[in-house]
Amino acid sequence: MTHAKIVEITNRIIERSRDTRSAYLEKISAARSSGPARTRLSCGNLAHGFAACNKEDKATLSEGKTANIAVTNAYNEMLSAHQPYGEYLPIIQDAAYKNGVTAQMAGGVPAMCDGVTQGREGMELSLFSRDIIAMATAIGLSHDMFDAAMYLGVCDKIVPGLMIGALTFGHLPSIFVPAGPMPSGLPNGEKVRIRQLFAEGKVGRKELLECESQSYHSAGTCTFYGTANSNQMLMEIMGLHLPGSSFVNPGTPMREALTREAVKQVANNTDARDNYVPIGEMIDEKMIVNGMIGLTTTGGSTNHLIHLVAIARAAGIQINWSDMSDLSDVIPLLCRIYPNGLADVNRFQAVGGMGFLMRELRDAGLMHDDVTTVMGKGLDAYTKEPFLENGKVVWKDSPTESLDDNVLRPASNPFTATGGLKLLAGNLGRSVSKISAVKPDNRYVKSPAIVFHTQEAMLDRFKAGELEKDFIAVLRFQGPQANGMPELHKLTPPLGVLQDRGFKVALVTDGRMSGASGKVPSAIHLTPEALDQGPIGLVQDGDIIELDTEKGILVLHVEEAELAKREYAVQDMSASHVGMGRELFAPLRAAVGLAENGASIFDFDGLDSQ
Repeated sequence: MTHAKIVEITNRIIERSRDTRSAYLEKISAARSSGPARTRLSCGNLAHGFAACNKEDKATLSEGKTANIAVTNAYNEMLSAHQPYGEYLPIIQDAAYKNGVTAQMAGGVPAMCDGVTQGREGMELSLFSRDIIAMATAIGLSHDMFDAAMYLGVCDKIVPGLMIGALTFGHLPSIFVPAGPMPSGLPNGEKVRIRQLFAEGKVGRKELLECESQSYHSAGTCTFYGTANSNQMLMEIMGLHLPGSSFVNPGTPMREALTREAVKQVANNTDARDNYVPIGEMIDEKMIVNGMIGLTTTGGSTNHLIHLVAIARAAGIQINWSDMSDLSDVIPLLCRIYPNGLADVNRFQAVGGMGFLMRELRDAGLMHDDVTTVMGKGLDAYTKEPFLENGKVVWKDSPTESLDDNVLRPASNPFTATGGLKLLAGNLGRSVSKISAVKPDNRYVKSPAIVFHTQEAMLDRFKAGELEKDFIAVLRFQGPQANGMPELHKLTPPLGVLQDRGFKVALVTDGRMSGASGKVPSAIHLTPEALDQGPIGLVQDGDIIELDTEKGILVLHVEEAELAKREYAVQDMSASHVGMGRELFAPLRAAVGLAENGASIFDFDGLDSQ
């Protein structure tokens, strides 16, 4: 029996989305082909479509009877997580041949590494890259040669962008194929220690670089539980990965075997096999709720309070931060993975992983089981994990007990009774906070504001020793319209240092704090943003701000009469609009919607224009 509160929240989402979801389903139904899609093409179209194929594939594609699978690949060598994808296409095409179908590389999509651009000009393109990835996905699929699709992507904006693109082509059966995390490197506690020592000037750049190189050391996803690994959790809990496939290391026999199995599974879900399972029908209101549950029970990335909203809207489903916060009130925290603990995702996988987690949630009535996945009806397949027997993948029951209750716990013995995400609201607007990594003693701060307009200004004040006191840092003009809403991860070490010295500190910003949001309390994604004349633009140094991340309160303690006398702060943003390609993104900054609506340039349901 599904928890009554989950049912209530799901029903209100269904009701709120009734018109937009109905319109979406009508759209994808109209796009469905009565046979292989390429039979709709003229001879000239089709000849172009398979001109570069080998003789066998040309013959198969000419017959027009079997499925042709599109491969959309985010491969590049700047992302360690995506580097393994350079070898996937031949494997996929060989597996397709052995399963009686064909596969073509439909297109590549851009994929930037936030780890490389963190704190630099390029980060101001990062959020917008998600919607560009969605458009690039659509370009590849627009050739209309395909009966199913495989999406190869892992990291921050890439999977959400691929998802938005995939749902726009929601009539296609689809599967997402992970590449897996790199093996574990430097322990996370040591990494935090060295970063804070560097922030205090106690170690140099050489020591810091050695630390970072030991942490991020090989092909594969970074092993902390940020946005990239939150993406992988979401794809599995929403039934778009094969069971147990999210956190298998690259370059292993199991990794290749799972990729081959993914080809087989998506081929089985096509019209040609009389088992049509389009992604647009799979990702319904209940599956979106399951995704939100996965995010809160694992203490996942705050970035998904933006991305998951945008993904849902691409499927005609309207969710908001109140839905996520209300779910978090009833969903227990079952995982502690860095930065919410010291273990990495490899440890999480080893002690029980997604199979244990999903069984616990399902059996406790804490997620919807009446859903459709790439494996079929229900979630039973996702309580199992893969093994290799004679080179073939077989699924067996996942552990019934966690092998380390410091990392993963049953629903009967959670780390906390509620999840890790909270809506904060008050006279400054609406914002969100990830509290799973924040100690209870640090979840309430009522202190004077110190206002900044750039990350660099705050870092300079810290280095000058001018922040040795209780305060709430107000960093504004960091929203999507202002400068693309960059992540502000560089602020974590200095704020952490000040908190460790006994000061009560917090951050309030219309920017993002990244999937690595840690131990310092924060109110992020504040909406409306400063550039849109949000109340954050009225805050002055010394104003008292109250931030209560448990009660969901964010209040500026200034009389309304005084606020009415003030003028909104202004900031010359021209320096953030030129250079490093940022001038090309002016149309996106002008078109982007509110953070709570997904900070998207797309207006799928007309809500942003109202």
